[in-house]
Amino acid sequence: MNDNDSLEQHILKTLVPVNELTSDHLRSLMRNHAVEAVCKGQMLFDVGDCDNNNVYLLSGTVKLVGKDDTGETSTRFLNADDPEARFALAHHQPRRCRADAHSDCSVIRFNSDRLDAMLAWDQAAQYIILDISSRRDLDEDADWMLTLLKSNLFYKVPPMNIRQILNKFESVCLSSGDTVLRQGEIGDGCYIIKEGIADVTRSKAENQASELVAQLGVGRCFGEDALVNDTVRNATVVMHTNGVLKKLNKKDFFLLLKPVDIVSVKLLEAKQRIDRGAIWVDVRTQDEFEQGHCDGALHMPLNLLKLKSRLLDKQQEYILYCNSGRRSSAAAHLLGEDGFTVCVLDGGFTDYAEQEEGYFGQTA
Repeated sequence: MNDNDSLEQHILKTLVPVNELTSDHLRSLMRNHAVEAVCKGQMLFDVGDCDNNNVYLLSGTVKLVGKDDTGETSTRFLNADDPEARFALAHHQPRRCRADAHSDCSVIRFNSDRLDAMLAWDQAAQYIILDISSRRDLDEDADWMLTLLKSNLFYKVPPMNIRQILNKFESVCLSSGDTVLRQGEIGDGCYIIKEGIADVTRSKAENQASELVAQLGVGRCFGEDALVNDTVRNATVVMHTNGVLKKLNKKDFFLLLKPVDIVSVKLLEAKQRIDRGAIWVDVRTQDEFEQGHCDGALHMPLNLLKLKSRLLDKQQEYILYCNSGRRSSAAAHLLGEDGFTVCVLDGGFTDYAEQEEGYFGQTA
């Protein structure tokens, strides 16, 4: 195992909520990030900064300086071995405190929006995976659907549209020797192999013969560049055997990029609904829930929501929340499709924590 693999394992097991990402999404996240060495005395961030980063302390000690509840200057130290270091450092935007390296440190920074979007997609996919696994009528399609959902191919699609992704794929039956797509053509969609084997060939020049570069089997996806780029096909794909492909057309993919409207309520209205009998539902991870949650909230992590939704009453109103709104919006849409009465807390737990006295959570 190389150093990068060791780092991924460390992150997966310790950092919240990074530790909830599947291995495919974690590898994708790590492609654009690296451990950063910080010298003693160097500033990590300052009061008022809006850097939109989750900053995690991997080694060393940092000094956090800010204002306490009385307005007095407060200083505290955080070591990488402290339980709190599993969470992003003093994660408020704008920053409420200054963070300096008290010793030589190592940190890693993740773009908060990218991390949150990947986590929402990842966990919403788990909802659908559990749904697929429990439905006998989907046995024939389960393999390719599960392969698609476990990849990071479509993570730019809003997570509430995951069901629609699967519904938009069309079946294409082909015979051995049939050409699926040609090198140089403008792409109009992507394909997943449900049955059969396909040959991928490529020509280095217009007048040169094509060479076999790969064979694709069941569960493999190809042609996905056509969904996001107006580029020509860079290879020819021909069926090696008879087979069945699932095709997603480019026009349908762009429709999937549009978020679905979700009913959301501000904190004041949410509290009024709670007083009238509505119930909080926290869809974040176990670690996030234990760090702080709305008073009386049910805990139903998005990735387990399909199983735990059996405990919900379709006659009851539920107000869902996470940190940013992505996971709760996905959960609300999925539960709404299944017949539950739900809405989302606008501003998420951040707004609740800032306005509630005595909540459990970090104050730095």
